[in-house]
Parts: sequence; structure tokens; C-alpha cells
Amino acid sequence: MTIFNSVLRFTQQKITASLDKGRWTAKRWRDFLYENSLFLQNIDKLIFASIVLVFLSSTVMPSDVIGFIALITIFLTFVKLIFKPNEKLEYSTFELWLLAYFMIVVISLAGSTLFHLSLKGFFKTFTYLAFYVSVAQYLKNNKGKIPYILGVIGACVSFEAVIGVIQNFSHVSEISTWQDVSKLNPEQVMTRVYGTLKPLNPNLLGGYFVAGIPALYGLSAYLYIAGKTKAPSPLWGEGRGEGLIVFIFALLSTVVLFLTGCRGSYMAMMVIFFGIFAVASKFLWHKHKKIFLTAIGSVVAIVASAILLVSSLRARVLSIFAMRGDSSNSFRFNVYHSSLDMFKDNWLLGIGVGNQNFREIYGLYMKTGFDALSAYNIFLEIAVESGIFALIAFLGFLVTLIKNSVKYILKSTDTKSVILVSTALISICAVCFHGFVDTVFFRPQIQFIFWTMVAVVKAIKH
Repeated sequence: MTIFNSVLRFTQQKITASLDKGRWTAKRWRDFLYENSLFLQNIDKLIFASIVLVFLSSTVMPSDVIGFIALITIFLTFVKLIFKPNEKLEYSTFELWLLAYFMIVVISLAGSTLFHLSLKGFFKTFTYLAFYVSVAQYLKNNKGKIPYILGVIGACVSFEAVIGVIQNFSHVSEISTWQDVSKLNPEQVMTRVYGTLKPLNPNLLGGYFVAGIPALYGLSAYLYIAGKTKAPSPLWGEGRGEGLIVFIFALLSTVVLFLTGCRGSYMAMMVIFFGIFAVASKFLWHKHKKIFLTAIGSVVAIVASAILLVSSLRARVLSIFAMRGDSSNSFRFNVYHSSLDMFKDNWLLGIGVGNQNFREIYGLYMKTGFDALSAYNIFLEIAVESGIFALIAFLGFLVTLIKNSVKYILKSTDTKSVILVSTALISICAVCFHGFVDTVFFRPQIQFIFWTMVAVVKAIKH
């Protein structure tokens, strides 16, 4: 990172020095530009607005539009880095792993046999990581905006939940074959809701809920604490009542998650519940042990009752354990087998990033007549696309991030900060767990939430 800051300082000096008329130094020109430019004075507001717009557009816009708005955020951050006095990049330990991962992806791109297709995937990866840097750089000096950003994510998730309820009661028809109904009675066939996310797919909506629902639960706890301590909430002032409203939307979103029929998100939701109760034990175990155990028992009872009493949900959950008996499971096993063969043949640098690149190469390895867009496992996908060292670097990033976050949660006495870090960590872990059986992780709607959560962790812990 020292190298990057040296390059940044050199660029700042060269750009401002080009304006020099022989009277002022580069630093004085940069200070003058910043102090007298309305655009530069308000650039943080513009960056915040563009970040918010990324999340709002994710609910209804196609990937290209979402990516374009993210590029605006990246561009504004670049301008800020160049022209704002004393602005510099700072790094956390886990970001060294992330930098290593990106450099390996660059090498993988250079060695790809389908360079033009891999280049498209590389641009996507660059956009996601650059967006992360932009959000992290913004939050570094604007930590008070974190609840606002979580609020925007929560509002988008709540919007999708309401749409999901409407779709469920209107019994929307499947756009494609989303479940194996060959062995089901009519009453066991689930109406799988898919929301408004593009492309329309219940698994994408399920993954989106996995990434975003922790923001609702976390914001609910944050607002409750803010109201309880009589401290003004950054959103609504005293927040106990507002916290309850957010909690209701969190419960609604959880219900709609199960209506997506996405079995991977079912398992990830259990991770979210586990994370919430694990963090809650830090505050409730000693003084409110009975209430804490009652809450756990109630959640277990509600989930078990829903599975036992709702035939369509029960059939969907049991299909997880059907192994080859379910066509979707069997298809995934075939993809895993073929993807492992791809990895064995390209273990060092991979085939190059991008689903289009994967799709072209997969045709040489597939075991059935069915095409596959991805490896249906994000870790296997990374290994296939960029090789073993990229996988090691990405795992190193995750392990370091999770380890440092858990240490902070256990040691910190700042309740609000613990809630925010826990919210981000639970979202990150749940998304990665879901990623064991699906690759909707690589869709922009989920990517941008994931990297924003990583930025939240960095901002609070740094």
C-alpha cells in the first residue's frame, strides 16, 4: 500500500503541477482547487448519493446499468483521491490477501486462452473491488453514514419482501424449470417468488435476502439501543419504536426468503440465526439468560412447525437430502464433477475469470447434455477461473477478516460498533455459506452488498 500511496502522491503532484504558472507549488494549487471548487467541496455527498443509487438500482435495473452507476462512484473516489489535500489510502491486514487475489486474477487473465471473454469477467471483478475501495475510502471519514447505508440496503430488501408477498398470493407461474415436480403432489408444489431483481430468478432473490436481511436485524438492534440510551439515532432520533418497525420488516423478509424455495438460502438463513444468537449472547447471557433461551427455543419451534405443517416447504427442505433423487441436486453433482476436472487441468492459473469464459470451456467437460453457467460453488469457481493460488488468497482474505472481526466483537465495549461489525460479519459469512451450493454471489446485486459489508468492517475496526 506504501507503493500505491507513493504513486498517488506522484499523480497528485503531476496533475496539479501541470497547472502551475511558476508562482505556486503543486500542493498550493491542489489546496486552492479544493477550497474553491463547489464540486470538490461536495464530493463526499456525491459519492454517498452514488452509493445509495447503486443499491436502489439493483432492485429493478439490469447488471449493465448497476455497474455503470458503480463506475460513477469509483470515478468520484478517484477524483477525491487526486484533488483532496492529504487524502491517502490505508490498508488492513485482510486487504493484503485481497490485493494478492487481484494480482493473481490479472496474471490469470494474461494467460487465458479466451482472452477477450476473460477480459469481460476481469472488468467485472475490477468494478466490484474498486467499488469496495471507494466505499471503504468514503466510510473512513464518514462512519456516521454506516447506519444510513444499512438503512438503504434494508429498505431495498423490504421492498423485495413486499413484492414477494404479492407474488406468492397471486401464485406467479415459473419462468423456467425451477424445481423438480416429477415426484410431488400438486399441493406440494411451491410458488417460488422471484421479486424484481434482473434476471428474474428465485435463487438470486434468495441470495439477495441472505446478503441483506442481516442489515435489517442489525439496524433494528442499533435503533433500539440508540432509543434505549436516549441518544439520537442517525436516522430517526429516538429509535426504539422505529427499531420495532425495522424488526417487523426483517421478519417479513425472512418469511419471504423461505417462499423463494432457494434451498441454499434456507441453510444460509440458519447461519444468520446462529450469528444473531451468538452475538446476542454477549449482551444477554449473564443478565437475561431465560429470555435469551426462550428466544432461541421460539425460533427453533417456529421454523420446525413451518416445515412440518406447510407441505410445499417440507417437500422443498427434504429435497435437500434427496441427493441424486432430485434432478437439481443431480445436475449440481454433475457440474461439480466436471468443474473439478477443469480445475485439475488448469490448477495453476485457471481458465480466466468470467461466466462466459467458463461456459465456453465447460462444454468440453460436461457430463450431461445440459449446459452450466458456473460451478455452483464460489470457491470451486474461483479455483477453476484463476487457479489454486487465487483460491488460497481469497480464503486468506476471508479467514483474516472473520478472525479479526470476531476478536473485535468479543473485546469491544462499544455496543453500537459491535452491532454494526456483527451485522456485516453475519452477512459476509451467510453469503459465503450460501456460496457452497450456488454462484449467485457473482451477481452485482449481491456483490455490491457483500463488498459494502467488508467496507463497514474495515471502517469501524480501522
